[in-house]
Amino acid sequence: MFQSRTHTCNELRLANAGEKVKIVGWMENVREVGNNFAFVVLRDFYGTTQVVVESADMMEIVKSVNKESTISVEGIVRERASKNPKQDTGDIEVVPEKIEILGRCRYNELPFEINRSRDADETARLKYRYLDLRNPAVKKNIILRCNVVSALRQAMTQHGFLEITTPILTASSPEGARDYLVPARKHPGKFYALPQAPQQFKQLLMTSGFDRYFQIAPCFRDEDARGDRSPGEFYQLDMEMAFATQDDVFAVIEDVLPPIFAKYGTYDIASSAPFKRIPYLEAMEKYGSDKPDLRIDLTVEDITALTRDTEFAPFNLEDAVVKAIVVTDCALTRKNIDKLCADVEVQAGYKPYWFKLDEQGQIAGGVAKFVSDRADKLIEALDLKPNCLVALAAGKRDAAVKTAGVLRKMLGNACPNHMDKERYEFCWIVDFPMYEIGEESGELEFCHNPFSMPSGGMETLLKVERGEVDPLSITADQYDLVCNGVELSSGAVRNHDPEIMIKAFEMVRLGEEDVKKKFPAMYNAFCYGAPPHAGIAPGVDRMVMLLAGEDSIREIIPFPMNKNAADIMMDAPSAVEQKQLDELHIAIVSEE
Repeated sequence: MFQSRTHTCNELRLANAGEKVKIVGWMENVREVGNNFAFVVLRDFYGTTQVVVESADMMEIVKSVNKESTISVEGIVRERASKNPKQDTGDIEVVPEKIEILGRCRYNELPFEINRSRDADETARLKYRYLDLRNPAVKKNIILRCNVVSALRQAMTQHGFLEITTPILTASSPEGARDYLVPARKHPGKFYALPQAPQQFKQLLMTSGFDRYFQIAPCFRDEDARGDRSPGEFYQLDMEMAFATQDDVFAVIEDVLPPIFAKYGTYDIASSAPFKRIPYLEAMEKYGSDKPDLRIDLTVEDITALTRDTEFAPFNLEDAVVKAIVVTDCALTRKNIDKLCADVEVQAGYKPYWFKLDEQGQIAGGVAKFVSDRADKLIEALDLKPNCLVALAAGKRDAAVKTAGVLRKMLGNACPNHMDKERYEFCWIVDFPMYEIGEESGELEFCHNPFSMPSGGMETLLKVERGEVDPLSITADQYDLVCNGVELSSGAVRNHDPEIMIKAFEMVRLGEEDVKKKFPAMYNAFCYGAPPHAGIAPGVDRMVMLLAGEDSIREIIPFPMNKNAADIMMDAPSAVEQKQLDELHIAIVSEE
């Protein structure tokens, strides 16, 4: 017996014919045939079973309830005369002797058809998420998520990691996004912050003598939504290792993730160890992105020297850079190419250009007339063959690189012969810049994680201080894990030396007292002898999104917020009573 039933709605087979059974579930559909005959589809978590009503008493009960009511059916299993090969239980049906109403649906009209909920408006889906989740296709993603999380836990435990939970109420810390703040009732005027990541706590665990830590960690960031980023909260496979190097972290991830991706993914092929390692600057120049999709075999080439002094204005702007992507055996029509270029311009913000080498080996189409005087040089430099498309990005370096990256991705999707789509291709992006010039401040700022070890340690920072090295040329022992063009995680070898930490922060105008004030626990802990340590935290939501083959991360989250970080099902965020505000010493000030 399975709870209050003998079988689930996906369990009965021909071998059960003649048995008396009890099944329960939602009344998914009713098809009446005459006065006292109807076919009822009963659905539970596991599947569906057809129930055939053949008596007036049973028909009266069925007619008295709306679809999506929950019922219990007791009856006899028999072989179906007209079998349904698309249904797991399609060889049998149940003839009821007793039907009991367990939970009545009080609405004649549903917000959407359950099995077609994914076609409904997203607002309706999120408001009635409990109905949306009844759709087996939607539920499948949540089950996948559960299985993946279970597999990750098992794999990490087998690798000697201890699962340790870290605090949710903590101190505000500069992690790169806005904090969610929680007022402290017992400390008027002070606030807790929900952790953007367990960064400091996991490093403190390393200083505490734990060798290998992990958790499926909830993280909270007040940031805007994207297709691959959920506002509010997300989860990551957070891990840290003591006495570890970058290679140690890579070895664990390269052993843990590929089998899980191959087993649970839409595709059953995943990169084997070692993953390809690409320096950041090389990734930007070769792929136009620091998260390249390596399933695409197209690369970016710099042809600035070959396009100087043309009559085409975008190639002749001051400091203009021209990037080219060669697509061999290109079957795209001019109409296809123009549409693709328009889509690239919308996404990248800059207009791309193109020309082709036709079947006669002549440059034609697009901007061909502006470069025809140097056709031979372009053909030789780019090794062009007939039916090659040359897609171009031009402008200031950052603009040209960005446009080329978007071009490469769209061309790969548009040209099947240049993309091995049905696989998971991992890579590491390494050697990130330690510092950058902030867009708003115009001053030197940390490029990624401020707790990362600068490559070369103290000696490198002293060379900057002496003016021997440009701070923008310093790299950090940081790395990103990328899969199919999606950044799954950032990680780093941590800066565990308080003297190096202070020197690194001095570069961004923060002195020793600032470090002690902002990171008191970490700074003091490091002063008591800290081991070298390193870690990473692949995003669970993004992993499951890739495995499920979904384009939106909301499809794999049980109860997601909308794009404005609102939970329209629970009506959150919401106003609270004045009494609650008074207890927290908070006053709401209206904006004029």
